[in-house]
Amino acid sequence: MKIGVLGSGDVAKALGGGFLKHGHQVSMGTRDAAKLADWAKKNAAARIASFADAAKFAEVVVLAVKGTAAADALRAAGAANLAGKCVIDACNPIADAPPTNGVLKFFTNLDESLMERLQRQFKDAHLVKAFNSVGNAQMVNPQFKGGKPTMFICGNDDAAKKTVAAILDQFGWETADMGKAEAARAIEPLCMLWCIPGFLHNQWTHAFKLLVA
Repeated sequence: MKIGVLGSGDVAKALGGGFLKHGHQVSMGTRDAAKLADWAKKNAAARIASFADAAKFAEVVVLAVKGTAAADALRAAGAANLAGKCVIDACNPIADAPPTNGVLKFFTNLDESLMERLQRQFKDAHLVKAFNSVGNAQMVNPQFKGGKPTMFICGNDDAAKKTVAAILDQFGWETADMGKAEAARAIEPLCMLWCIPGFLHNQWTHAFKLLVA
C-alpha cells in the first residue's frame, strides 16, 4: 500500500520504517525535513514530503505527532486529502506537564477522547486508534516470551479497522477491536498505564496482552 506518515519523531520513524520493512511505499510528511535527514539516509526508499503531499499520496495515513499538534497536523494535511481514507491515530492527549508519581497528565477527560475530537473535525476521514499503548521500540514485530501482544483499536468505520487489523497482523500483533470511536476514551489512557513502569522503574519494554477464557 501507499502509506503517508504524518510526523518526524520517534513514533513516526519507527512506523515508517516498519512499513518499508514490509514492502509498502512510504511518504513521510513533515514541517521540517531536517528532522528526518539521518533517518532518510538509512531509509532511502521513503519519500520526504509536506503533510499535504504525504496525505495526498497515501492510501492509508498514519498520524504520529504530539497530541497537542494532532489537529494542526491534520489541517495541514488537508481535509480533502484525508477524505475516505483510513487514518491510523497513534496520538495520545498528553498535556505539557510533568507526570505525578509516574502518572501522565492528559488534556482530555474520561468523557471525551482526543480521537473523538479529531473525528468530529475531520468527518470524512476514517480514524482508527492504534499504536498508542506501546513504546516505539516495540511497535514493529516485537518479540515477547508470552507470544504476540495485543493492540487495542477502535473506530467508526469497519473497513478501516479491517485494514488496520491486517497491518497489525503483518507487524506481529493480535488485534482487539473495542468498537466505535468512544472506546478511545478507554484506549488512550492505556498510554498512562504503559508509562508508569517506565517512569517509576525505567522499564520500557513491555506490552499489553488480552487473555480470553
